[in-house]
Amino acid sequence: MGLFKSVEGIASLRQAACARMRRMQTIDSIERGEPRANAMSRAKTLQSLRENPHVSVLVIGGGINGIGSFRDLALQGIDCLLVERGDFGSGASAASSHMLHGGLRYLENAEFRLVNEALRERDLMLRNAPQHAKALRTTIPIFRWFSGTLNAPLRFLGLRDRPGERGALVIKLGLWLYDRLIRGQRALPRHDFQLRRAALAALPQLHPQIICTASYYDAWMPHPERICLDLLRDAEAANSRCRALNYVSAAGGDERSVNLRDELTGETLRVQPSVVINAAGPWIDFVNQRLGNQQRFIGGTKGSHLVLDNPTLLAATGGGEIFFENADGRIVLILPYFERVLIGTTDIRIDNPDDARVSESEIDYLLGMASRVFPQIQLEREQIVFQFAGVRPLPYSDGGATGQISRDHSIRSLPPAREGRYAIHSLIGGKWTTFRAFAEQAADLALKDLGQMRRKDTRHEPIGGGRDYPTDPASWLREAANSTRLPAERMAVLFARYGTAAAAIAEHIAAGDDCPLRCNPAYSRREIDYLARSEKVTRLDDLLLRRTLIAMLGYADRAAVYEVADVAAAALGWSSERVVDEIQRTLDILRDQHGTSF
Repeated sequence: MGLFKSVEGIASLRQAACARMRRMQTIDSIERGEPRANAMSRAKTLQSLRENPHVSVLVIGGGINGIGSFRDLALQGIDCLLVERGDFGSGASAASSHMLHGGLRYLENAEFRLVNEALRERDLMLRNAPQHAKALRTTIPIFRWFSGTLNAPLRFLGLRDRPGERGALVIKLGLWLYDRLIRGQRALPRHDFQLRRAALAALPQLHPQIICTASYYDAWMPHPERICLDLLRDAEAANSRCRALNYVSAAGGDERSVNLRDELTGETLRVQPSVVINAAGPWIDFVNQRLGNQQRFIGGTKGSHLVLDNPTLLAATGGGEIFFENADGRIVLILPYFERVLIGTTDIRIDNPDDARVSESEIDYLLGMASRVFPQIQLEREQIVFQFAGVRPLPYSDGGATGQISRDHSIRSLPPAREGRYAIHSLIGGKWTTFRAFAEQAADLALKDLGQMRRKDTRHEPIGGGRDYPTDPASWLREAANSTRLPAERMAVLFARYGTAAAAIAEHIAAGDDCPLRCNPAYSRREIDYLARSEKVTRLDDLLLRRTLIAMLGYADRAAVYEVADVAAAALGWSSERVVDEIQRTLDILRDQHGTSF
C-alpha cells in the first residue's frame, strides 16, 4: 500500500499546487459540464421510467447476486432495471470474509455439488478477473490425528448437530476430495501436509502443541465491492437498455406494477415489469411482503469481522490465511489484509438484517480466538481499526446448529396468479464464489418467462479490468506509464487495483494537477475525482466504504471524511449544505456500523 511513500518527502512543496487545484477544480469541471454527470444520468433514468414504466425484468437488490443476474441478462439483450435501496454492494455482499473458495467444510455436510461448482467458479474468477481474484495459500493447524472421523455419519443419523474436532485423517480426506473434484482443470497447486517440526519452522508463532499443518490453495478478493461495480458497468456498456439505480427501493406493488421509492427525494414512481428477480439477500422476505407475498424464505445468520492493526499477527501468518476450528467448533479465519489483519467470523441467528452490528460479545469472541493457534500473540481492542457485520441470506431453518444450514443456493419462484401479473423469483442463499452460476440460473428462468433464448455464455466473460488482461503485465505497465507520464510505481498500484481499466483512470489523473490524499497517500485526489464522476457515486460514504478501501483499512478519521468530501463536492457539484449533510451522515455510519471513534 504505501503508493506515494517515495514522494512524501516533497509533499510540502506541492501543497500550494494542490490548494490551487482544489480551488479551480469546481470551476473547471462545471465548464466541462462534468460535475453533475452522475446526477444527470440518474435523473435521466428516472425520467425515462416516468415516461415508459414497462421493463422486461426488474431486479430488486444490488448485491452480487442481483448485479450478477443484471449482467447476465444484459448480455442476452434483455431490457432490465436494477434498483438497490442503498449503494451497490453495500449489504451482505460487503460483509463477507473476502474469500473465493470451494468450501472445504461443506464436504462434511455431503454438499458435493456445491463444492464442485464453487471450485470451478473460483478458477473462472481467477481467469476472468485477475485484478480482483488472487491465489491464497491457506494453512490449517491440526492438533489431533483421528478426531472427528464420525462427524458426518453421526449427523446423518441425527445424533449430532455440531461437529467434533477435526483431526488430520478427516482433513486429509477432505483435501483429497477437494483436489479430485477439480482435477483436469486445475488452476492452483495441490494440498500438502507438514509435520510439527517443519510446520513450526515455516510459521514459528503457531501453537507448539500442533501435530502438523495442512496447506492448500484457494483465492481471495482484496476489494469485493469493486467486482460489483465492474459487473454493473460492464452490463450497462453491453446493453443500453439496461439501467441501474442505487438509493431506490421497492416500496410496494400490485398485480401489475411495483412502486419504487427514490431514497434521496422521497418521490415514488411505478414500473410495470414482466418478471421480478428478488435479489434483496437477507431482505428478500421484507421485499416479498411489500409485494403481497407472505411466505418465509430467509433465515439469515449474522457474521461479524474485525480489521486489526497488529504487525506481529500479520507477520505470524506468513502471508497466507490461517483457517482453523475454534474451541466451540466454529470455523474461523485469520487473513493478512494489506498492512492489516482481517479476522472472522461469527454465525448468529438474526431476525432483522437492519439490526446487524458487531456486538461486544462478538468482539470478545473474535479477539480471543487467535490464542488457539497463536498463544503468544495478544489481540487488544485498541488494535481494531474497522469492524463490520452482515447477514447471510440462508434458507429458513427453525432449529439446529447454524453452521449446519446449507450454504447452497436455490430459487423460490412465485408464478403469476393471473394473466398480466409478473412472476417473482427469489434468490436464496448463494456465495460470492458461485455468483456467476447462480446468476445464470436466475437469468435462464427470466428468459424462459419472456420466451427468449440465451445468446451468450458468461463462463469466460471478462470482468471489468480483466478484459484484455496482459500476459506480460510489465510490458503493459511500461507502455501505460510512458503514455500517461505517471511514475511507474503509481501505474503499478493502479493496475493492481483496477486491472486494464487503470489506463482510463491514469489518463484522467495525468490530465490535471494531482496530489496524494493526506489521509491515505495510496489514493490521490484525481483518482477519487474519477471514481466520483464515473461510478454512480451518490453519497459520500460510497467513496470511503465501497469505491475505495480508505475506511476498511482504518484511515477514515474525521480529517479523511472532510478531505474526501472536498473532492466529491467539486466532482458532483454539491452545495455547501449538501456537503455538511454528507459529512454528518458518513460520520454517523462509521461510528454506528463500523466502530470508528471520532
